[in-house]
Amino acid sequence: MVGNLEPEEHVMQEDHWMHDLQTALQNLNWEPGDNIVVEIGGCSVSGIDGLGTKWSPVKGTVKYNKDAFIVIKNLSRDSFVPSQPNPDLKAHHAES
Repeated sequence: MVGNLEPEEHVMQEDHWMHDLQTALQNLNWEPGDNIVVEIGGCSVSGIDGLGTKWSPVKGTVKYNKDAFIVIKNLSRDSFVPSQPNPDLKAHHAES
């Protein structure tokens, strides 16, 4: 029968992405104690206070685009270092 899934097949399909995610986390060597953050990208927030309709949403309403995506960040491994000024660089407008 076309389109009929047995219960075992249905369960396997639902868990397939979880297995892919687990494999990716293992490949990245992320650990259970890491500071993990999940964010949603591909959305827009209304900045105009409207009437609450589809065309005039209330300010702060979040609209998720059809191509929205999930971003998983590991803040424990964030190597963010702010840039430092170059001490040898002289500004052109500086007084001598």
